[in-house]
Amino acid sequence: MADDNYGSDNTNDPTIDFGDEFGVVRFGSDDDSGPALSFGGNETEQLPHWTEPATGEIPRFMKQDTEAARRPAAEIDDETDVWSAYNEPSTGARRPPVDLTGGSRRFETTTPPPVERPRRQGRIVIGTDPTGETRRPAAPRDASGAQTRPTQVTRAGRPTQGGRPVGGRPSGTGSISRPPVGGRDLPTATAVGALMLAAFIGALLLSPAAVMVIVLVAIGLAAFEFFTQITQAGYRPISIIGIVGCVAAPAVAYWKGDSAIPLVLMFAFVATSLVFVSGDSVESGPVPNSAATMVALLWIGLLGSYAGLILRWSTLGDAFAHRGTDTLFIVVAGVVANDIAAYFVGTAIGRQPLREWISPKKSVEGVIGGTIGTFVIVVLVGMQSTTWNSFGSWILLALVISIMAPLGDLTESMFKRNLDIKDFGTLLSGHGGALDRFDSMLFVLPAVYYLGMVITPWA
Repeated sequence: MADDNYGSDNTNDPTIDFGDEFGVVRFGSDDDSGPALSFGGNETEQLPHWTEPATGEIPRFMKQDTEAARRPAAEIDDETDVWSAYNEPSTGARRPPVDLTGGSRRFETTTPPPVERPRRQGRIVIGTDPTGETRRPAAPRDASGAQTRPTQVTRAGRPTQGGRPVGGRPSGTGSISRPPVGGRDLPTATAVGALMLAAFIGALLLSPAAVMVIVLVAIGLAAFEFFTQITQAGYRPISIIGIVGCVAAPAVAYWKGDSAIPLVLMFAFVATSLVFVSGDSVESGPVPNSAATMVALLWIGLLGSYAGLILRWSTLGDAFAHRGTDTLFIVVAGVVANDIAAYFVGTAIGRQPLREWISPKKSVEGVIGGTIGTFVIVVLVGMQSTTWNSFGSWILLALVISIMAPLGDLTESMFKRNLDIKDFGTLLSGHGGALDRFDSMLFVLPAVYYLGMVITPWA
């Protein structure tokens, strides 16, 4: 076989004939006398063994590169034309070479022309329907195929689902930016205040029952305003039960005394729970909406019922004919004086906010001015009373009003801030609603009632 392929003379022939299919294949020379690898004609020194100490000399290829870098680019370009094959195909002009010496690494680039985008035809105006009809998405369906309740957005900016607000709110002030509101309309507020005071005094002169009618009307209006605003804020309280309970509490207090008040609150809570128990699902929001209902019952109904308890003093016999009416008149005069004095002093010299996140306009100076005004009016009115007839009782009464009236005002302002509203109502021009006018009174009434029970100034 070897003789057939390489010849009979045993010469080292590098060709092999594979017949008609592959032809003659020629192999390279098997001469391996020379080095396996060749690096051109440059004479390089053999690298020292790794065990020998370093000489500190620069390798020859680095020396050559360093010397080339120090030479001008023009000389290098003249000697070696590496760009001769990279010319413009049409003109033959040679492109400028790239500086390889490291002196500059900046490349000249050209900015492409801006791309013109087609302009939109027409404009979309918020509040209009460009299609000519309003298209509302279909309500989503759950796994069973039934439609779920859509999420609504309330006036306060909070989404609601199932009659309750969904999601939280940032701390601090509300998330709705409102336009600045002007100050109080003093002429209108003064006229409305004088009219209410005249009606109150006329009822006092008539009978305690007439005063009680005014109290029930004021509390009923305040409860209606509260449930209206809190419903618009996204809650779903049981408004009917809440309003009836708020009116019933002071009525039974005047009729039967303080022992009947817990009974009204208990029935109101049971009725509220029964309504939610009879609901279809937990989507009715039993916890937040029951809480909203009970807040009104405690704040307006329970605290307002102490007006009925105070007026009840005048029904206990002829010896106590003026005890309740005198006390309630002094309370009203002191609260009104506190509000007016705090407003004017705070507007004139108020600098230090009382609780800025609740009401930036209420100041510490205003509270001090309101306290001084309360003491003055309580003493002046008390001097005409046969019920509160000592200087010590006047001071204690004025002190209680000066503390509780600003606290009641701040509480109502805090609720309004949380609901993102300015006033609970607009019934009383210049004053807002009934709840805005009598908010301070709600906190003062129970404190004065228990003060009178303890010190009994009429004894």
